[in-house]
Amino acid sequence: MRKPQHLSILLLVLLSESTLSAGPQSPGTRLTPVSKANLCVTEGSIEETPDHRLSVNAAKMRAYLNAYTQPVAQVRFTYLGSTPNEAPLASGEMRRQFGLKLRAQDACNLVYAMWRIEPESKLVVSVKNNPGEHTSAQCGNRGYQNIKPLRSSPLPSLRSGDTHTLRAEMNGADMKVFADGSLVWEGSVGKEALSFEGPVGMRSDNARLEINFETGQPTQQSPPGCRGQESE
Repeated sequence: MRKPQHLSILLLVLLSESTLSAGPQSPGTRLTPVSKANLCVTEGSIEETPDHRLSVNAAKMRAYLNAYTQPVAQVRFTYLGSTPNEAPLASGEMRRQFGLKLRAQDACNLVYAMWRIEPESKLVVSVKNNPGEHTSAQCGNRGYQNIKPLRSSPLPSLRSGDTHTLRAEMNGADMKVFADGSLVWEGSVGKEALSFEGPVGMRSDNARLEINFETGQPTQQSPPGCRGQESE
């Protein structure tokens, strides 16, 4: 018996949608949990809860993994509102946000996927590129370029007490970002992002959080080592 044409079309649409949202569970992308001991914290502080989650209560937190891995990072985080003390960005703007770092060579050269919470909720992918500069004293907040996606979709609403998953992965210059398993950003970050190399990490500004952090599989490169305190 032949299936009605409208049923075949419906099945095709459903299959396409499930394929789009299944990115984070793609075969061969096994993730490894990250503990506090594996992180180099370059600004602020990270604590560990009794159930081994990472806890952030500092106005500014910057950290990266002391290992090279596949360019994949994922966090399952619970947003707990604002930090007790808030601090502006280097530009002077007050913003509440949390996100992932890829190819984080140093404070001047890295790729961000940031979940901006306030004053406007949106996902922003940016490349910070400052050839020849490596410390925040050298580059400050220069060199940022927000990347326009080929396609995107809105983030889920985020309220205090909510738990969500954020994942970013790169394949060459092509980048995808997922929120709660759904694709929210896809595009190319450009050849400038391939001119430097570094580990994955995370960043927060004025957001109190509890986090489970996972990364792709380790590579054979030697660990990058922990640098001193630096902002980004």
